[in-house]
Amino acid sequence: MNPTFLKYDKSLLTVMVQADNPDRIKELIDKSLPEGAEAFGMQFCRMKDEYRNKQTYKDLFSYTGGKPVYVTNYRYGNNEGKTDEEIAAEILEIADCGATLCDVMGDLFDKQDDEVSIDKNAIRKQEEIIDKLHKKGTQVLMSSHIFKYTPAKRVLEIALEHQRRGADICKIVTGADTMEEQLENLKIINMLKENLKIPFLFSSSGESTILRKIGGELGCCMYLCVYEYDELSTASQPLLKNVREIRNNM
Repeated sequence: MNPTFLKYDKSLLTVMVQADNPDRIKELIDKSLPEGAEAFGMQFCRMKDEYRNKQTYKDLFSYTGGKPVYVTNYRYGNNEGKTDEEIAAEILEIADCGATLCDVMGDLFDKQDDEVSIDKNAIRKQEEIIDKLHKKGTQVLMSSHIFKYTPAKRVLEIALEHQRRGADICKIVTGADTMEEQLENLKIINMLKENLKIPFLFSSSGESTILRKIGGELGCCMYLCVYEYDELSTASQPLLKNVREIRNNM
């Protein structure tokens, strides 16, 4: 069976391996596999330009031993200064090299604070990119990183728009600075389960991050975690060993 993010018995333990060079990514893969990693996330916007080529991508994808690979190519890191057209072209190139799941930013071609495009031409171009990725046999995740508390009604609007544009998985990151806001976010997961026809990943940043630790048990399709923390890892993502025990014992 080909690697996939769409069929699973439990929410996938997806280890994010952020690095500016392929050797460090391989090191993190080597450490994560014996600890139960079920998938990997590679954020190529972090990688130095000298390594950004098809040979490197293919080598890294094959190094996972058949595990599915989720890739992002956001605007920050070593992508600063690039146009959205350049970023989109790189996403298509990465897909050609064997990525399982490609992240298409929800505001690609039309940058917005909540990462949801409103320009009709930009939305059309997003839909064209998604169609091209599907024709390559690549699954598509659409992401919107809001990074602040967002009411349930708005979260659902964004999620349904991701679905309408053709995404296979919806990813939304809001925020929560109080337990009250985090509890509201937990309710949003149930709302998404009841209203979406596609899998989703809903999480939050801020002072309260319990959602990242138990979201998979409530309906999210995967956990984004890290093997260890370093200067490029996302501090709010839980450690693999911790979230593995939470998932396996709940």
